[in-house]
This record gives sequence, structure tokens and C-alpha cells, in this order.
Amino acid sequence: MKEKGAWSVSGFLGVIIIVGFVALSVFSFYYQYIVVGVFSALLAALVASGITIVQPNQAKVVIFFGKYMGSITNSGLFLTIPLTIRQSVSLRVRNFNSSKLKVNDVEGNPIEIAAVVVFKVVDSAKAVFDVDNYEEFVEIQSETAIRHVATNYPYDNFLDDDISLRGNADIVSDELTKNLQERLNVSGVKVLEARLTHLAYSTEIASAMLQRQQATAILSARKKIVQGAVSMAQMAVEQLEKDGVLELDEERKVNMVNNLMVAIISDRGAQPVLNAGTLY
Repeated sequence: MKEKGAWSVSGFLGVIIIVGFVALSVFSFYYQYIVVGVFSALLAALVASGITIVQPNQAKVVIFFGKYMGSITNSGLFLTIPLTIRQSVSLRVRNFNSSKLKVNDVEGNPIEIAAVVVFKVVDSAKAVFDVDNYEEFVEIQSETAIRHVATNYPYDNFLDDDISLRGNADIVSDELTKNLQERLNVSGVKVLEARLTHLAYSTEIASAMLQRQQATAILSARKKIVQGAVSMAQMAVEQLEKDGVLELDEERKVNMVNNLMVAIISDRGAQPVLNAGTLY
């Protein structure tokens, strides 16, 4: 199915036609023209069955004895095909807040995740005819997409630059939006935005994973400190040799680098050791 425009004219013109037929019917009955009066009354009722009101940001899907005749997407009073069923479809932007889902991330850790999906109907024909209930369809497919995306990434990652659910929210949201849009194309729905609203480890492993996070963060920080310390020690030795301040042999270079590494990496402030000479 694909949305198309239904035949329609101004509803005020339809009101005028109805008033004309009603007046003709009354006039005919008054002067005993029964056949003309009945025919005029039937025509007035027939035209009246085609009068419909379309609210702003709403579409009317026109169905004539089981056949899709088109949709009216402009707001106002219209006269359309008589004896038709006109089903209303909202074109407004809406939100869907998923419940907290319990899934396993790519590493197999159980996590709780939830998201908000912002969507709107852009094809009323698909929304009505291609799916049974497009609102329920959006809810089910949203939860399916959230589960799918959650299983593709780890909850967190400290040691390398891989994408994680916690550390790369924008990338994960874009992936979720793209995946969800592919699932909802059949229903005529456009996904405007999809973002995570809740992300946490499951309660049964939350304490253990917190300790793991802390340990991983410490290792990551130590790695950065060691890399910086090596770079600073190397730069210090090269600068001293370049300026000619000191002439260091290999043994003294090793001692200097060792002292610099200890001073930089140590958790506590370095305590200087003074050489006071030999006491007799």
C-alpha cells in the first residue's frame, strides 16, 4: 500500500448542496410531489454521508466498500466520496518509552536497558493496511531493536577504544535509530530519534561489576601514567644532554630515569635523600 490523495472538495460547498436538496424536498412535499421529495431527501442524505472534518496534523483514510480510495491530509471541512468509511490517523509526533529490558551485552553480562523513541506517521495507508496496529507494532519493534543493539556492544570498555554502550551514547543512539527505522518502514512510520534513557548492570552482578570497573579504571590510569612517565624521563635526559648541563654515562642515565619514574609514578610525594658526606 502507498498513500495517495482522495477526492475531496470544500465541505462548505457540500453543505450548500445539502441545504438545496433539503429545501427542494420540503418544497416538493408541500406541493404533494412525493417522488421528487423522497428523491431529494435521499440525495441530501447521500451527500451528507460524504461530509468529514479533518483536524490539524491528522489524516482521514477513505475506504469505499473495502477499497482504499485515498487519504485526506489537509485540515478543514471536506466533502468526499459518499457512503465511505473514514478512519482517522494521527500525524503528530509521539514518544514511546520502553520498559526496562534485561538483556546480555556482547560480553554476556546481564544489563538493564531502556530507551525513548520519537516517531510520527508519514504514510497513513501503510499505517492502516500494512500492519494490524501500528502503535503496538512500534512498541514491539522498538524493544526488539533495543535488544539487538544492546547485544552488539559491551556495557563499558576502559582498556581500548572500542565502542561501548556507556561511553558512546551518540553512536549507539544512531545505530538504534537506523535499525529501528528499517523495521518500521513497512508501517509507514518515521523514527525521528531514539535514545537510551536507562543503562545499568543487573542487580545480581552490580556489586561485582562495580569492583571490576574500578579495577579496570585503575589499570587504565596506571597505563597512562607509565606512558607519560617514560616520555617525560626520556625528554629530560635528551634535554640535559642537548644543553650540555650534565654529561651522563649509561649508569647515571639509568639511575636518573629510575628516580624520575619513581617520582612520577608513586602515589605519594617523592622524599628527597640528601647526601651529607661521610662522618668520622
